[in-house]
Amino acid sequence: MSAWLPTAPCTPRACVEPARTRAAVPRAVLRVAAVALLLLAGIALVPVGHRVPAPLVRAWCRWIVRAAGVRVRVTGGAAPAGGLLLVANHVSWLDVPLLAAVRPARMVAKSEIRRWPVAGAVAERAGVLFLERDRLRALPGAVARIAGALREGAAVAVFPEGSTWCGRARGPFRRAVFQAALDAGVPVQPVRIRYLAGGRTMSTAPAFVGEDTLLASVWRVASTRGLVAEAQVRPVLAPGGHADRRALALAAEAVDVKPPGGDRRTAHSKSMCSL
Repeated sequence: MSAWLPTAPCTPRACVEPARTRAAVPRAVLRVAAVALLLLAGIALVPVGHRVPAPLVRAWCRWIVRAAGVRVRVTGGAAPAGGLLLVANHVSWLDVPLLAAVRPARMVAKSEIRRWPVAGAVAERAGVLFLERDRLRALPGAVARIAGALREGAAVAVFPEGSTWCGRARGPFRRAVFQAALDAGVPVQPVRIRYLAGGRTMSTAPAFVGEDTLLASVWRVASTRGLVAEAQVRPVLAPGGHADRRALALAAEAVDVKPPGGDRRTAHSKSMCSL
């Protein structure tokens, strides 16, 4: 593992709050089962996924989040059609269907997923663009593949922080993927993701951070009542408006909600993650 890879200071012990209101165990079990069934249905449709209408894909993604017991709220304007780079902060495994509910897109994911049993083959057939994060020499080729997909009119979704954060704090956007948008001449659509308890208070219960396991995170979400997943669609960044990928990444990050305390650097510190 290379030292340059992005990491977050967030951990389940320091950042993830226990559920204030827990759902009954039978209800939580039903939620997990419903999520699994929806995922299996999606896997079955992978071979013909390109024929499924976008509104149905968005609805299916909403159903996944809703099946976990989390209400979905999408605010802001509609994402534009055509080639588009969707970028969002990264908190949870729920981010993927939530972002696809804004606009279905080809995901950018770490190359390790390709080697996972079953999931790797499904991801590859679904058009996931794999990024070898621990090989700097492979990065230009990955950027070129993303740019090629964008030129063909596809939407590509990526989490530029490169790691999950708890939601109370966030990391800086890495610049490399923004080069693909510049090379392809397509707009960038920033989306702010956050999770709320009771519709108002920020919640870290859905966070999937540190040494947390997927099973533990799924169960925590399914057993928590009153969660709301919110995707705020921010103003689109038109092509040609920024000189280089650094400026474009900073612009995409700047449209995000300011972290607690108003200073972006403060939000990167470990102390900001503690409850």
